[in-house]
Amino acid sequence: MLYCDILTSLDNTLGDVLQMTWPMLFISMVLIASVRIAYLSKRQEEFVLHKEILLLTFVLYILCLFQVVTFQDINTVSGNNFIPFKEIFRYDFGGRLFVKNIIGNVLMFIPYGFFATLYADIKKGRSAFVLVLLASLSIECTQLMIGRIFDVDDILLNVLGGMLGFLFYRSLDKLSNYLPKVFKSKMFMDILSVTIFLLAIFYVVWRL
Repeated sequence: MLYCDILTSLDNTLGDVLQMTWPMLFISMVLIASVRIAYLSKRQEEFVLHKEILLLTFVLYILCLFQVVTFQDINTVSGNNFIPFKEIFRYDFGGRLFVKNIIGNVLMFIPYGFFATLYADIKKGRSAFVLVLLASLSIECTQLMIGRIFDVDDILLNVLGGMLGFLFYRSLDKLSNYLPKVFKSKMFMDILSVTIFLLAIFYVVWRL
């Protein structure tokens, strides 16, 4: 029952984020995709569908991350936290605030760790750790300057999420070595990417 409550809270939190970001996501998707297609067409470069979908997803994720961490819940009240784990243990396990502030901060950075590992071709966890830490630090310092609070626990949770994303990509990369060739073919990857992308769009529309 507790896990159902956590999933419900997570779904509601994601729904709140989508309500705020969907106009930016839609406009950005149309503009970025059209310019990218025009660029590839003019240069007569090969159009690899699944790679383009991955790149588009990464850019949309960065834009969504920017909007969430800079415009959501602006707080002008001083409440900075420089003590590790102080805020983490303040929330009741499974509650809405626990899902939003603890699980949310972890999940928010899993895609960053995944995409950073993919596009920077990271092999070692140390390199991934540095990139994720730099990204999280830049967010917290920016929040401090725009009237939000600095929370060292957010950095810890972001880094955890980013490293999970790194491990997820490295695991998929190793697993791909044991898959039949058909599962690594361009056609299969294109179909899989389109399917996941359409499911994501369907979820966004359903939550609005």
